[in-house]
Amino acid sequence: MAAIGSAGVSGDRVLYGCMGLGGSWEPGAYGPGDIDAAEAAISAALDSGITAFDHADIYRHGKAEAVFGEVLARTPGLRERITLQTKCGIRLGGADRPGIYDLRAESIARRVEESLTRLRTDVIDVLLLHRPDPLADVDSIASALTSLHRQGLVRSFGVSNMGAAQIAHLQARLDVPLVANQLEMSLHSRDWVEAGVLLNTHESAANGFPFGTLEHCRDHGIRLQAWGALAQGRFTGREQTPAERATAELLAELARRKGTTPETVLLWWLIRHPAGIAPVIGTARPDRIRACRDAAVREPDLTHEEWYELWIAARGVPLP
Repeated sequence: MAAIGSAGVSGDRVLYGCMGLGGSWEPGAYGPGDIDAAEAAISAALDSGITAFDHADIYRHGKAEAVFGEVLARTPGLRERITLQTKCGIRLGGADRPGIYDLRAESIARRVEESLTRLRTDVIDVLLLHRPDPLADVDSIASALTSLHRQGLVRSFGVSNMGAAQIAHLQARLDVPLVANQLEMSLHSRDWVEAGVLLNTHESAANGFPFGTLEHCRDHGIRLQAWGALAQGRFTGREQTPAERATAELLAELARRKGTTPETVLLWWLIRHPAGIAPVIGTARPDRIRACRDAAVREPDLTHEEWYELWIAARGVPLP
């Protein structure tokens, strides 16, 4: 098993997000076709040099983890070749109840046990807290994570959708280091990069990204992971606005010049940032997964000027 540090999630250039596996989002059973589709997606990711797989206990009401576990069971030796990451902390709603966040200690322990069962493994390499729970006691969270670590059930921990102050508040009570923070980051969802340049402008009030989070993560060795990295296809086939169409044309031209795909250039835009961002790709289509291969195996081939060209094209207006 790859150690979490120089290898594993902290060293993987691209992660495969498993939210699309397991069939429909409706609760219920999965079928043989769902397992086969998961196997095809996992194979495409491995063929593309991707060995870190990102889950959450809520994806497809647990079916994403379950079909992944089925693939692990039918593929001897696969578990030792990959890094498994999952998340807990969200409870899905239903017809008679709303969805809530739940980071109580007993809930964390229960969700990890359920994920281990579905994934058919005895250890989770990285556990992320999916979203902040305003009612959670941070000392209780730290105690729960420490217990999971001591039992050998979880190797490393991280967070998702948290800002610098929240991360520091938790880390101050936790002996094991937090290794990852997963945020929505893409050429479409740009608040994370805009926050640093909109300071002292009238536009800054509309930017909701917690300023200083990138710097905090870099200073403390916390790997930034970008969910939604492919921008839901907005620049690679699902363009809707003039800025998106212009950006798609620029991506296609850059891809042609560099002998790769627009998807790769889109991911390179994230990877090129000095914060060391690791994109999480969530498509379940093997062909689109393979289109990201160069992002996983090649250094980002974007000049300083090309990076800015893409940013400005996606903004649709000049920089301040």
